[in-house]
Amino acid sequence: MFTFIDVFAGIGGFRRGCELAGGICIWSCEKDKFARQTYACNFDVDYHEFAEDIEDVDPKVIPDHDVLLAGFPCQPFSTAGRREGFAHETQGTLFFELAKIIKEKQPKAFLLENVKGLLSHKSGSTMFTIMRALDELGYRVYPKIIDADGFVPQHRERVYLAGVRDGIDLGWHKLMGPWNTFEAPQKGSIQLRHILEPHDQVPAKYTLSDRFMAGLLTHKAKQAAKGNSFSYRVFRPSDVAGTLTASYAKSGQSILIHQGEDKNPRKLTPRECARLMGYPEHFKISVSDVQAYKQFGNSVVPPLIRAVMNAMLPWDYRE
Repeated sequence: MFTFIDVFAGIGGFRRGCELAGGICIWSCEKDKFARQTYACNFDVDYHEFAEDIEDVDPKVIPDHDVLLAGFPCQPFSTAGRREGFAHETQGTLFFELAKIIKEKQPKAFLLENVKGLLSHKSGSTMFTIMRALDELGYRVYPKIIDADGFVPQHRERVYLAGVRDGIDLGWHKLMGPWNTFEAPQKGSIQLRHILEPHDQVPAKYTLSDRFMAGLLTHKAKQAAKGNSFSYRVFRPSDVAGTLTASYAKSGQSILIHQGEDKNPRKLTPRECARLMGYPEHFKISVSDVQAYKQFGNSVVPPLIRAVMNAMLPWDYRE
């Protein structure tokens, strides 16, 4: 059993994966009021602090913990003052708030998540700054891009940074870190048919109207005439979907579900989005469709987090 804190908690994807791996959450932080609502509906937040704005938190008041978890937003970093180290280079970014917590609380390990583009952001300088900052704080960091395909029926590549404090032996291979023992299921082993509702049970509002479909076709033709690519993606039950994004409410054509040759395709329902992200049936959705799409599109995949944590965990808690 280990303790963890849930920073930029969202709706609790990190928390659920970590709890499945045997962890106990002792502190959470999330600013978005609708995400906080969903989080509080699904997790017991009465026995620990549930902070709102990380920028208002003094790291000293955060309880000591074994693992820090965070899917942090990627913001621009300073390109000046590289000799001053992380305190100068990351000032004003939300990553800086994480760095302050890590410096103050010195957790045994951390797991950070971000979009794959973090690796190439600003020609790699952002990633360099992050890695250098964490090294200065006394941590060995092991990055890896992982596709959620196999854990869920969705191609979803994200970069994960697994870190361990210097002097702690987790039994990791020196070059690969936890990824030496990390096991991912076979891609395609879970298909959309495993998460979709029967068509006759899906409310009609999720089916695209003839007018909307005509607009998609017109827009596609206009873009093609300009030499630009634009397409809506229609998936069948035997397929693996593309990436669910936070803008799915507005750009639902990125994942459309085939309903037969004589019927327009439809969008995923919020419950199907929950399943697409690996949330269980008992996970409560207490917000509007628009907010639910945003929340699941911003989430991590809990079954994947569980697998990563199981690969990270072979430390001796009696340190």
